[in-house]
Amino acid sequence: MAETAYEGLAGAWSEDGRSEDCGFEGGGFEGGGFEGGRSEDAAGVSAGAGGAPRRQPAREAAARTYARALPVVPVRARGLTIEDAAGRRYLDCASGAGTLALGHHHPIVLEAMRRVLDSGTPLQVMGLTTPVEDAFVTELLRTLPPRLADHARVRFCRPGGTDPVDTAVALVRAATGRAPIVTPTGAHLCAAAEACCPSDAGEPPAGVVLEPVRSADGVLPVPDAWLRDLRRVTAERSVPLIADETETGVGRTGALWAVDHSGVTPDVLILSKAIGGSLPLAAVVHHEDLDGHRTGSDRRAVGAPGAGTFRGNQLALAAGAATLAHVREQRLAEHAAALGGRILSRLRGLAAEFACVGNVRGRGLMIGVELVSPDGAPDGAPSGGTRSDGIPSDSAPSDGNPPGGIPWGGIPSVGGPPGTGSELALAVQRECLRRGLIVALTGSDRNVVRLLPPLIITEEQTSTILDRFADAVQTVDRRRGGHAPPHPAHAAR
Repeated sequence: MAETAYEGLAGAWSEDGRSEDCGFEGGGFEGGGFEGGRSEDAAGVSAGAGGAPRRQPAREAAARTYARALPVVPVRARGLTIEDAAGRRYLDCASGAGTLALGHHHPIVLEAMRRVLDSGTPLQVMGLTTPVEDAFVTELLRTLPPRLADHARVRFCRPGGTDPVDTAVALVRAATGRAPIVTPTGAHLCAAAEACCPSDAGEPPAGVVLEPVRSADGVLPVPDAWLRDLRRVTAERSVPLIADETETGVGRTGALWAVDHSGVTPDVLILSKAIGGSLPLAAVVHHEDLDGHRTGSDRRAVGAPGAGTFRGNQLALAAGAATLAHVREQRLAEHAAALGGRILSRLRGLAAEFACVGNVRGRGLMIGVELVSPDGAPDGAPSGGTRSDGIPSDSAPSDGNPPGGIPWGGIPSVGGPPGTGSELALAVQRECLRRGLIVALTGSDRNVVRLLPPLIITEEQTSTILDRFADAVQTVDRRRGGHAPPHPAHAAR
């Protein structure tokens, strides 16, 4: 199945007669051997990389990776641009699921890592204080909301999966002596405040964990007013508020931290992805009151589940400190807010023009475009975000596939008209790839196209991305018929 998908997409390039650089004009590869064609090193890598997509399904379990939907073999990258083994170039609007705040191979990040490599500093230590770690913590504290920065404690933890969340949960449970954790998502969002105010027979939860923008649910920003109300209630009930800024942090939403939009100061911040400057790094920042009553070894034990071998990587700490400083000094959060507003405006114009485009939402450079079925084809989730509470269902497919067991490689880049929202989103993703644009899919039914361009994106690159995306949507809409009346989600606009 995977080989067929790869071959089908590869064939689409030659059928279209597109140039190797996918029509991308301008920089992204200046310096470092990127100018004027492939370097000898890149050519050497390319020689062995061409068959990688065909080898992968036989070597990796189930091959449930981006390669199923994005059959690209990258060999070089710089800024927003990725070059594959065949010399084709793409603009990257996935940014490693948000890890690449400064794009690929940013010179600030590379220089920070070179300094560590040249200094002889141990590359890996476990919880030992080093000058590199001290510099990272100092820079991190500069970016935090002042009321948290003045009383902050930083805990490094394993950088993968749910480890930072486990650390934060263990912390508040130990601090409060309570066990229940409220995680407001989906239809439960509006009930979170009530959970913090139990009847006389009950007790408040140990903490409330939420994402200021719920990326996995389809890029759904939590309303600022609601977040302020939740903060008020949790403070009154002495319930720690935990903000999961794994994807939203480091300027992504148009503020250094997404909670800054609402003026809310959480008790705990969960940080990962972009704080490592493209390398694995995670930390939990919390108010000192959450462990202020503990001393000695007992204090160290709080949040122990987050401890692990790879919590002291010096390269990641150096890259992260450089990234945080650059984002702050260059005011890239404000840049993300300005360009994000422009992108949202243009994409909402597509929603008014094409019936297959439903709700367009997001904040800063974290944007979701929902694809819907104008003719009412079943999708397993409400289209256009039109449920009474405006929130789609919570459960995501366990294997990362669209509903109905359709594998990502199973829908061809050409063929019959796509039907459901998830099929439309996958078709748009494939048409974007054919035009040299990499985007990701998210949402409970994978029917939301997510754009996460690096914060260094320029006005010119923004225009190129929007043009390619609009062309992809138009192609998909035309293939499905293109003359359906506007979707009900547009009626109120």
